[in-house]
Amino acid sequence: MVGNSFFDERKEQSLIKARIVEKYFWVWAKVIMPTVKRYSTEPKIAYLDLFAGAGRYKDGSSSTPLKVLETAISDPDMSQMLVSIFNDADSENIDSLQKSINSIPNIQNLKYAPQIYNNEVGKNIVEAFETMKLIPSLFFVDPWGYKGLSLKLINSVVKNWGCDCLFFFNYNRINMGLSNSAVANHMNALFGEERADIVREKLKNLEPNERELSIVEAICEALQEMGGKYVLPFRFKHENGNRTSHHLIFVSKHIKGYEIMKDIMAQESSESNQGVPSFEYNPATLSQPFLFEMSRPLDELGELLLEQFSGKMLTMKEVYEQHHVGKRYIKKNYKDVLNNLELQGKIKAYPPCSERRKMKGKVTFADSVIVKFGAMQ
Repeated sequence: MVGNSFFDERKEQSLIKARIVEKYFWVWAKVIMPTVKRYSTEPKIAYLDLFAGAGRYKDGSSSTPLKVLETAISDPDMSQMLVSIFNDADSENIDSLQKSINSIPNIQNLKYAPQIYNNEVGKNIVEAFETMKLIPSLFFVDPWGYKGLSLKLINSVVKNWGCDCLFFFNYNRINMGLSNSAVANHMNALFGEERADIVREKLKNLEPNERELSIVEAICEALQEMGGKYVLPFRFKHENGNRTSHHLIFVSKHIKGYEIMKDIMAQESSESNQGVPSFEYNPATLSQPFLFEMSRPLDELGELLLEQFSGKMLTMKEVYEQHHVGKRYIKKNYKDVLNNLELQGKIKAYPPCSERRKMKGKVTFADSVIVKFGAMQ
């Protein structure tokens, strides 16, 4: 079966994907748990994976469900609060997953035993989630293709406080599916019927790269309109680096989750230009770095800030918070650019660089530093 063959060989892309999920789960849980403990008599958080797979790759390495459980076991608070729900439509995967979970050292230390189900993901599951008020949950959706992946499914989870979603989709299957009338209902469920028709029409005259950008943009727009205010995509390339294989998309209603995930995806990017992460994992770039001398993203950021904040006075933190959403820049990029703009005399900072604390010979730019942007000439 397709699901089982996927686990025959662990690919580098799968490792990066799993690492992004694991890192976010840890930080998300650490941020959420104190609030849950403060306001709940029976504090709980949840991890949900409706396409959980077999648990282990054929080489014996752990897949994401096992990594999440191992993380929870290692933390005293998390082990007493985590409710984990795993599902897969393939009964062979479920049998393998159950055995793998049972073999995890100290699995009995979890207060709530992992719940494992063998169901098709579709309308019934969506309707069940829609009627529930969920505890804070991290929802991971990793279907083999696109069956079961829908806007309604994602919205049914992220509608409640503390609930975020990560979903992984095969770009090539969705690209082909948009022109295949036999799977039109699946594409309509993912994009929304009206938007799916618009995308189908738009794709007819586009080059491959433009098709990809249009498809991902349409999904992100649909998620934002649904209420997922903060959406962040991360692209995976094939081993040869020429074509996209998958996208991992993060959805949250809270800026804190967005900022955390942005830093994690930045760390996992295979390259950066002037310190600006690519938000992409491309195996080819590890041995064949691309040259981006014609594109200078930090210079571009400086110009954007000078234009947007002309005549204004804000702290470094305010500049960052008002500008970074929807862009691939991270906080360090803003500090570096503002430092450069100050040295070039294009902005004034208070306190000025001559008075700010120096670290390892470099002037720092703290969140509290006030920035005065001159009026545009």
